[in-house]
Amino acid sequence: MVLKFAEPRWLVAKTTTHLLALLPLALMIMAAMQGGLGADPVAELTHRSGRWALRFLLFSLAMTPLRRLLSRPWPIRFRRLLGLYAFFYASLHLLIYLVLDLQGEWAQILTDIVKRPFITVGFAAWLLLLPLAITSSKKWIKRLGRNWGRLHKAVYAIGLLAILHFFWLVKADKREPLFYAAILGVLFATRLIAAWRGRAAKHPSAASTPARR
Repeated sequence: MVLKFAEPRWLVAKTTTHLLALLPLALMIMAAMQGGLGADPVAELTHRSGRWALRFLLFSLAMTPLRRLLSRPWPIRFRRLLGLYAFFYASLHLLIYLVLDLQGEWAQILTDIVKRPFITVGFAAWLLLLPLAITSSKKWIKRLGRNWGRLHKAVYAIGLLAILHFFWLVKADKREPLFYAAILGVLFATRLIAAWRGRAAKHPSAASTPARR
């Protein structure tokens, strides 16, 4: 009986999450159609899609600490969905750069990757995100076993590269990328603390055990 009530609520929550996650894309399309992207529409689309890719990545990482904070399992059910939207907006970010910015000059990307560090780290972040998106299904979780968890720990490195990409891209006001860096640092710290507590629970210190006589 619990599942009968729980599943419809999950369906509503999942549908709502999809709609909210697609809202930034809808707003970008509307702004492009109405000429509301400013003097450089391609740059504005690139920046908006990149910001949302990073935001969804952080949203995804926040689900595990939220589960611990609330002592409820439901946030984990959103983690994969949010991570896939991070990949979606990261791919859109790359596609806008390739199609609208380079305008078909595909060979230019190799030059940019070598000579422009912010593109180097941004492309590296997307490449690392690609296998995580491919292996996000339950089928891959079963196939990879423990290796799945090891592979998906790369998400913190991806977050760091994405923030570095953003930091180097911004020429004047660095507050936004620094804000995202602070969030990533807090999320990583909570993971380290949880791992330390888990090890401490499995291997209690000698001081907590009775002394031998």
